[in-house]
Amino acid sequence: MFILGNLLSATAQVLSIVLKLYMWIIIIRALLSWVNPDPYNPIVQFLYSITEPVLLRVRQLVPMSGIGIDFSPIIVLLAIVFIEEFVVHSLATMAMQLQ
Repeated sequence: MFILGNLLSATAQVLSIVLKLYMWIIIIRALLSWVNPDPYNPIVQFLYSITEPVLLRVRQLVPMSGIGIDFSPIIVLLAIVFIEEFVVHSLATMAMQLQ
């Protein structure tokens, strides 16, 4: 059983790192939207290509027309924090119980 516990622990750690990395990517994307970056810059294109599918889905689910402010990065960040607290901590707790 300790092998399954180690697998769950490693999965929780990797998922935590991926979620934190994506959180920082979302934050950088939101900050870039304030300065109007060059759309032909490869870094900007990469950031948009990796974040736009998620942000577009949130914009479709939560229509905010007429407000003038895009709250989709905030909603995605809250979802990441929820997943971190619920899923990752649940996996870590299960791993501890199996070891």
